Amino acid sequence: MPKINIKLVKSLIGRSDKQIKTAASLGLRKIGDVSSHEEGPVLDGKIRVISHLVQVGK
Repeated sequence: MPKINIKLVKSLIGRSDKQIKTAASLGLRKIGDVSSHEEGPVLDGKIRVISHLVQVGK
């Protein structure tokens, strides 16, 4: 399966617990963190929850 790179570009300060936990589950804790994950429906849902906080690339 293809890999997707996800980069946290906005702060998690003041965000809801759901958004913070979603970012943590993707391995993103502070601005500039990048993680690589295999593409799939679960990942799509997680990205949708924090889409305004991350940049997604392949």
